[in-house]
Amino acid sequence: MKQLLQNLRNGKTIIAEVPMPTPRRGMALISTAASLVSAGTERMVVEFAEKSLVGKARSRPDLVRQLVDKARREGLLTTIEAAFNRLDQPMPLGYSSAGTIVEVGEELQGFKVGDRVACAGGGYAVHAEYAVVPGNLLALLPDSVRFESAAFATLGAVSLHGFRLAELKLGEHVAIVGLGLLGLLAVGIARAAGCNVFGVDLDPRRVELAKSMGASAVLRNNAEEAALAFTRGCGMDAVLICADSTSSDPVELAGSIARDRGHVVAVGAVGLNIPRKIYYEKELSFINSRSYGPGRYDPAYEEGGQDYPYGYVRWTEGRNLQSFVDLLASGRIDVSPLATHRYPIDQATAAYELITGKKKEPFLGVLLTYPEHSLKASNETHPIHAEKDVHPLTAQGSQKTGIVRLGVLGAGNFATAVMLPVAISKIPSIERVAIASAAGLHAQHAAQKFGFAHTAADETQILENPDINTVAILTRHDLHAEQVLRALQAGKHVFCEKPLAITEEQLEMIRQYVGTHPDMPLLMVGFNRRFAPLARRMLQFLNDRQEPLAAHYRVNAGYIPQKHWVHDLKQGGGRIIGEGCHFIDFLTFLVGHSPISVTARALPDIGRYREDNIVMTFTFPDGSLGTVTYLANGDKAFPKERVEVFCGGRVAVLDDFRSLTLVENGRTRVFRAHLRQDKGHRAEWVAFAEAIRLGGPPPIPYEQLLGVTQATLTVMEALRSQTQLPIEATPPAYGQPI
Repeated sequence: MKQLLQNLRNGKTIIAEVPMPTPRRGMALISTAASLVSAGTERMVVEFAEKSLVGKARSRPDLVRQLVDKARREGLLTTIEAAFNRLDQPMPLGYSSAGTIVEVGEELQGFKVGDRVACAGGGYAVHAEYAVVPGNLLALLPDSVRFESAAFATLGAVSLHGFRLAELKLGEHVAIVGLGLLGLLAVGIARAAGCNVFGVDLDPRRVELAKSMGASAVLRNNAEEAALAFTRGCGMDAVLICADSTSSDPVELAGSIARDRGHVVAVGAVGLNIPRKIYYEKELSFINSRSYGPGRYDPAYEEGGQDYPYGYVRWTEGRNLQSFVDLLASGRIDVSPLATHRYPIDQATAAYELITGKKKEPFLGVLLTYPEHSLKASNETHPIHAEKDVHPLTAQGSQKTGIVRLGVLGAGNFATAVMLPVAISKIPSIERVAIASAAGLHAQHAAQKFGFAHTAADETQILENPDINTVAILTRHDLHAEQVLRALQAGKHVFCEKPLAITEEQLEMIRQYVGTHPDMPLLMVGFNRRFAPLARRMLQFLNDRQEPLAAHYRVNAGYIPQKHWVHDLKQGGGRIIGEGCHFIDFLTFLVGHSPISVTARALPDIGRYREDNIVMTFTFPDGSLGTVTYLANGDKAFPKERVEVFCGGRVAVLDDFRSLTLVENGRTRVFRAHLRQDKGHRAEWVAFAEAIRLGGPPPIPYEQLLGVTQATLTVMEALRSQTQLPIEATPPAYGQPI
């Protein structure tokens, strides 16, 4: 399928052929009929992308500071690679579209195949022939509403939310400052609500268009006097600022024309240097409107499908979207005069030349149109389409031996920033067969960049293909256990990025399978830190110890907002299960056995944290003690990880995998990694690939893989019970450590 993409590194806006996405739980696959180009938001993205690296740095000094901090912690080369990888990610453009549902995901309520819908959301309602959109960002379209009109619905919802925040009533006076798309849509909404509408703009053409819609409108230089006359000297009950400008003049004008104790709502992106004197003297209420309503930027609402109670949150972004569609259906708002340009998706780049000023021509609503598809609405999975030399995956067995033939599930940030460039793509013995992701765009980009021969539409095409003997699971945490079992049952070797499981039930299923299938393919979990060069040197230093050791692992993990998916117990499992397992495994690696008991205590959450400021203390079979201090309340500019080990007159200190200090018999040795932090990602894959090729034991014994996972789950039980808990034993190991 065709999709419009923006490359942030080179500034190119391209129309690419990418695989069709597949709908996830609570989402629908939409065949797009029309989409609207945002002259504000999308123009800013394109203009930023077209800047030089110096220009990008000047416009985003906050990101520069983050890169400098990262370079100090992790090394210059690591930081440069991460920055260029992020810039190289194709960005989908668009957030307002309309079309027909051709496939529904599990648990999607209120929609069915064949429904006509308006679609909203950045990253969802994109400029593409097909798009996957969550249920809360869909609105049903009656047959009377054309797709082109419905493509305006997201911007209509933005204007509608701003109007609601102004708390206007029938017969009140409202001024709309800025008569672009948002402003003219606000004019239509305010007129439909029975308000007296006054418009202000710099462009005489837009002023005249507002007048044709029933508003009284003037140019900026006449605004104060005309507004006073319009309200009979009383001032505006509310002012909606819909302008797109870095200037604070719209905010100053709003203050001057508003009545005493009136409302000012900033709907557009404007300068916010608010003049205190006039806002103070009139006691004005100022609100910065957040997009198209409650639910925006809430993953639980937008991605998870958790709606807000109707009685408590009357107007969510989804309800605003449907409300605007209802206004279109009733005829109270007509957006057809606002559509000034139409481009077929094949010519979409011309639309961006228009909105960025490369093409000198007045415009308002710029629409992209799409051909009618031969794809019939059904509940089946549809074939994918590939680009250039990246081909759809077919079931063709391979005669090659002695080589890892790899299929990858997942092409998200971690996969494309770390696992693929740092490890997998640099190992000659790995044949990169295919990669799959729910968003076909990410799989396509990863396939081309990292040398995969095929892209796949879903996991089944990876798991059931005989040309693949090894599967890497790089998906979200809640999918890991099920995908591991499916891959093992299909006879594939499995590399699973941590965690192996996020619930006791998931772990038990894997434990039973491992315990009853001694001849199963290799299973590996991405506990990379034990493979780091400095970690191996540390273990060698301690290897001949004759007594228990004491180790402390301090992690300055940094704050992650509570709405992030990793905190979702059903999806991410929480930070300790999702990341804390790394550090428990490292202690296990040093001791040589999984822990047998644990105590855990946490700082109070105080409404900001979610069980992510924790001290965990583990007891090991030989009497060794290991403590992990995992903290979210520090500063990310400070180094993240430090390990201190004391044993038999020896001290070993590992600082952020950049330096290792070994002290023994009064002698101190220091080993450093100067330009690059190496946490063992490549080394773990080398070990895994060699074990597959040569038929060796698992690089990490199964007793430790399962034991560490069990210990991580037990930590959360110990934390909540405030008691010391034993850690359940794991089945016999079928392999030995390398």
